[in-house]
Amino acid sequence: MDLYEHQARELFEGHGILVPRAEVATSAEEARACAERLGGRVIVKVQVKTGGRGKAGGVRRAADPPAAELAARRILGMDIKGHAVRAVMPAQPVDMESEFYVSYAVDRASGRFLAIASAEGGADIEDVAATRPDAVGRVPVVPAEGVSRHKAAEIAAAAGLPAEAVGTLTALWNVLIREDALLVEVNPLVRTPQGQLIALDAKVTLDDNARFRQARRGVQETTYDDEHEAAAAAKGLTYVKLDGQVGVVGDGAGLVMATLDVVAGRGARPADFPDIGGGASAQVMADGLGVVLSHPCVTCVLVNVFGGITACDAVADGIARALERVRLTKPLVVRLDGNNAARGRAILDACAHPLVEQVTTMDGAARRAAELAHAAPAV
Repeated sequence: MDLYEHQARELFEGHGILVPRAEVATSAEEARACAERLGGRVIVKVQVKTGGRGKAGGVRRAADPPAAELAARRILGMDIKGHAVRAVMPAQPVDMESEFYVSYAVDRASGRFLAIASAEGGADIEDVAATRPDAVGRVPVVPAEGVSRHKAAEIAAAAGLPAEAVGTLTALWNVLIREDALLVEVNPLVRTPQGQLIALDAKVTLDDNARFRQARRGVQETTYDDEHEAAAAAKGLTYVKLDGQVGVVGDGAGLVMATLDVVAGRGARPADFPDIGGGASAQVMADGLGVVLSHPCVTCVLVNVFGGITACDAVADGIARALERVRLTKPLVVRLDGNNAARGRAILDACAHPLVEQVTTMDGAARRAAELAHAAPAV
């Protein structure tokens, strides 16, 4: 579960990390009132769960409350990488003399955490990492050992951070562990002329498997920028909206990721990342297909299922059920293999829907979906 910046900064503040004073506004008039309470001059920051917000025009300086209202009016309603802007965060500006980058993330390949830090933070950190990887320090962290002050000093030295960053590095580690997070990131962490370290940005991804603990600690369920993601979440589905034209439905995250790669390899762009799960019922299949078909940019849909726990006849039944509820206007390419595949194919054959086409291999199904996507009129 990704948090909005204002939610993440509240966690930071609760663990002793300095952040600028800020408030959240959902209208231009509220933004003006926030600026008045914050002293007049503010930075108006868009609140969406994606990077590159500043480059997209979602971060604006305002010299006074009227300027804050104007900035919010321009930002609210924007679409940033598919995320609708419904809130902004006016924050007090901070004088800074240097910018740093710091993050902790799960390194699944090694079964450890990875601290990533650089003395050259800011909007161009991706370019720094790509062109001068030696400017970015990467230090593995053993979960059982954690980040002591000694380990924090090692991380700071590897990245060229000042010695005073040690306290912030240990506090960020506490956020990661005590809040059950998978990712904690600050870009930029700035040093003021007075020597204070302040987190100007905050990004936190919480572990969904620990929601029962997070609920006890008062962590509120997050909202969704995108209506399709919200609809999927309401049905208990894992769904991420992308910017392509081929809708994808699969059972299991690994198979879905492989399907996205194969679709891209055939020259088409996936429109979503949905996972109906390894034990999905016919109802779950119908729900997932309904969400994918509602994506306005989808020109065709590829259903790729390898029956294991999920039997292919249940998947086919879900597709048939969805076709009864949804008026299908886009081609549907289906590949069923594994448990009860023959029975599933027979169910779809019996439907005899003119827009449903079956292909026996994943590569062949991706190729056909790409062909249909390219042949469809531009959306």
